[in-house]
Amino acid sequence: MKCVILAGGKGSRISELSKDIPKPMINVLGKPILIKIMQHYSNYGFNDFIIAAGYKKGVIKKYFKFNKFKNWNIEVVDTGLNTMTGGRIKRLQKYINDKTFMLTYGDGLSDVNLEKLLKVHKKSKKIATLTAVRPPARFGAIKIFKNRVSYFKEKSKLDEGWINGGFFVLEPKIFKFIKGDKSFFEREPLQKISKLKQLNAFKHKGFWQCMDTLRDKEILEKALKSKEFKKN
Repeated sequence: MKCVILAGGKGSRISELSKDIPKPMINVLGKPILIKIMQHYSNYGFNDFIIAAGYKKGVIKKYFKFNKFKNWNIEVVDTGLNTMTGGRIKRLQKYINDKTFMLTYGDGLSDVNLEKLLKVHKKSKKIATLTAVRPPARFGAIKIFKNRVSYFKEKSKLDEGWINGGFFVLEPKIFKFIKGDKSFFEREPLQKISKLKQLNAFKHKGFWQCMDTLRDKEILEKALKSKEFKKN
């Protein structure tokens, strides 16, 4: 199964470290966070990766040219410098081959059980399943009714304690809801399928931490040192 990792943004909120490298290549305890994300997928037997690159894409390509990983199949695809998240996904349609695929962001770690996530998705028979997590209140929010996302709002004041933590499982039907490069995946596409009752939620109560800012990076590294993140 293909595992798509969105790694093309400029990381402006952590520009102290992303001036010369893309945010997913920022080291977290000695390794790029991108590698730690991939290792988590690999721990569950998912080794077929598509890296949706953009900003400083050459850094990512150079890294994988000189660093080889046994049993990993890695494609670094240029999805454009200013392409939005939905647009990056849309550009990868020809690489997915009309099959179910996984997707996550290149700046967050979790100990989410990917086997269970996939099982829940298949059982739901929905177009998409997202991993719902409980992070700080500064994020957007989603409403969940019987494991189905009934409301999706990015960075809203609405707060039920659950937000989009990434780590999606998606059916190829999702491409129909993405218009082009200017599309934010978290806005129109997910909101539309939510209204159609086609957005499922997998509640994850374990570890999850994004790396938007330097402060987030410090929190993440502290968690990893304390072995709060089990797999990596």
